[in-house]
Amino acid sequence: MNSTMRPWSTMAVVGMLMIVLIVPLYILKEQLSTSIGDRYEEEPAVFVGRQVCQPCHESAYQSWQGSHHDYAMAPANDSTVRGDFDDVTFEHDQMPARFFMQDSKYMVNTIGPGGERADFQIEYTFGWEPLQQYLIRFPGGRLQALSVAWDTEEEEWFFLYPGQEVPSDDWLHWTRGAQNWNGMCAECHSTNLIKSYDAPADSFTTTWSEINVSCEACHGPGSRHVAWANLPPMARPVTGNYDLIIRTGDTTARARVELCAPCHSRRYELGDYDHSRAHLLDHIVPSLLEPGLYHADGQIAEEVYVYGSYVQSKMYRNNVRCSNCHDVHSLQLKHEGNDLCTQCHQVEVYDSKGHHFHKKVHEGEPSDGHLCVKCHMPEQPYMVIDWRADHSLRVPRPDLSLELGVPNACSQSGCHDDRSIQWAAQEYEKWYGQARKPHYGTVLSAGRERVPGARERLIRLARDPLYPGIVRATALAELSGHAGPEVTDAFNRALSDEDAMVRHTAVQNLRTTEAAALVELTVPLLFDEVKAVRVQAAARLAVVPDELFEPYQLEARAGALAEYIEAMEYSLDFAFANHNLGNLYRDLGDPALAEEYFRRAIEIDDLFFPPKSNLALLLNARGENAEAERLLREILEAYPDQYEVAYSLALLLVEMEKPEEGAAFLALAAEGMPDYGRLHYNLGLLQQSLGLTQGAETALRRAVELEPDNFDFLFGLADLYAKRGRPGDALAYAERMLVVQPQSPLAQDLVAWCRRALRETP
Repeated sequence: MNSTMRPWSTMAVVGMLMIVLIVPLYILKEQLSTSIGDRYEEEPAVFVGRQVCQPCHESAYQSWQGSHHDYAMAPANDSTVRGDFDDVTFEHDQMPARFFMQDSKYMVNTIGPGGERADFQIEYTFGWEPLQQYLIRFPGGRLQALSVAWDTEEEEWFFLYPGQEVPSDDWLHWTRGAQNWNGMCAECHSTNLIKSYDAPADSFTTTWSEINVSCEACHGPGSRHVAWANLPPMARPVTGNYDLIIRTGDTTARARVELCAPCHSRRYELGDYDHSRAHLLDHIVPSLLEPGLYHADGQIAEEVYVYGSYVQSKMYRNNVRCSNCHDVHSLQLKHEGNDLCTQCHQVEVYDSKGHHFHKKVHEGEPSDGHLCVKCHMPEQPYMVIDWRADHSLRVPRPDLSLELGVPNACSQSGCHDDRSIQWAAQEYEKWYGQARKPHYGTVLSAGRERVPGARERLIRLARDPLYPGIVRATALAELSGHAGPEVTDAFNRALSDEDAMVRHTAVQNLRTTEAAALVELTVPLLFDEVKAVRVQAAARLAVVPDELFEPYQLEARAGALAEYIEAMEYSLDFAFANHNLGNLYRDLGDPALAEEYFRRAIEIDDLFFPPKSNLALLLNARGENAEAERLLREILEAYPDQYEVAYSLALLLVEMEKPEEGAAFLALAAEGMPDYGRLHYNLGLLQQSLGLTQGAETALRRAVELEPDNFDFLFGLADLYAKRGRPGDALAYAERMLVVQPQSPLAQDLVAWCRRALRETP
């Protein structure tokens, strides 16, 4: 029996020994964790460089080496420069250049500041393929990107703006703001970028920890993680995410996409990227689906860097993230061809001719028409030769090309360019039938074209939570050019939307101007968890007198205003930030400072028209109407469809006793803003004063049609009919005035006059 029980006895003893040993080890671990861990936990996280990361993360490091992130930027030397600098001449009317070597330095002779040719030294390479640009150091800490680049495939120099006039004083010229690396490029091409722009000195002291996009650009400063990893295993304290600031594993799909978005989006920044943001809009404000950047249906038009298109996609809504398709370190696709898509989509259904209707071999040659990306991610070139795919992963819609003039994957992406859009639409209908889902592009297009009924459609789109936030926010932005109580209500509702981009757009374009209403609607957003929303609310509330706030509200506004000013001062090298600060100081009652910022915005970019418009209003308030008129005319010469500017110019011309010219511009504005009742009312009154009674009647009737309960509009039309000897018509509108304001003496007297006139009429 003893022999039988011996193994169990041995196991019991071993188990007892393990318990005895584990308890002291656990206590020792706790003691080590407390004594050693406390020392490193006191230190803030700082950047340490990829060399520190490499020993433990060799596989990731090897994948990253040679990637586009690795080659994002580098000092110019014989291992990084790909262009031909062997005394090569590039002939071009806009940008002639000679590339040569001098004392082992890479040099270019080309047109510089003031239109004069000079020699410039290449300091850095910028990118790797399919093109490589070159950076040149300028006074004031600037690095400027040369607009002649090297085509790495064709191995030749080319001009980045073919067919465009880019004189040396143009913002787009390589010596000016559009090609300034510090503000336009640096944050996304280097690690731990601190821009450091000094506006009074108009200079930069830009710094970085690593010249390219390295480990900590995505993972955040790694010193605390390194300190944690260097502790003895038993001494490492329990910590989230191995003490890295940015969590890249075990996150939501949205968080993973937003990890890439600060660089892979068209946006403006609220400050240096410090890796501590809780929400994307704490750091940047992405562009909406604006004309010029996107087509009406949301397809990419300009260089928008993926995020704005991807968040429109069904893939994004179904939690597909960038890393499902791209290796996060090498940036290469994880699979080739349709294998990339059939990770999720059924091969037999979607990778079949019954779905895509294309051959793999056409006329004896391999064909890529069967590839998913050819239909769902059509490419187009940017920077002349850089083909980029639209990441909205949309279903091709040739019918929308016919209706809206937008591109489609069939006939405008290099596949069937020799065929018409009508042909593509007919073939598509043969394959998939006539049924089509409604598309938000038709609504956005109708809003921009001022199609009758567009306002109501925009309102429905802005309210519909089934559409992407960027789409609903764009609908709100388009609504800002419309008027009426329904529009006001749509903006008021959007202030409490779950999507931060919708809230930001709503408060930015809020129609309410009455101070008490602004306080009621906007003050809650001073406490918004998202910085972009919070600071925009503060900017809107700047015009409200202090006495209308509770003390805690004043404190919140002051804090958010300080955040707003800091965010705008960060970008004072751009026109938009100067314009925004001009608006702010105008609202705060400092017109002199407002004028200074408006003029600086115009100096930076003469074609950016909002500061010209607002400066004109500021000058008009001081009676300096000649310059105000000049500024408004400049805008309309460059942008004839800016109908609100035409409206402002019309009112100014009337004030300057030029009523005939004013009426012409009012008519232009009314044509462009057909549902703006106040505009039609003003046009009607002006035309009436000029004796243009038929036009006046049409304009005033339109105003009443838009706002049937507006007392002023009703009176304007009733007064017109009364003065034209039409008391019956006048009475109809006078009685409606009484319904709106039963106690109004004006309405009562007008009704009495009309009835008396009718009795006296033979």
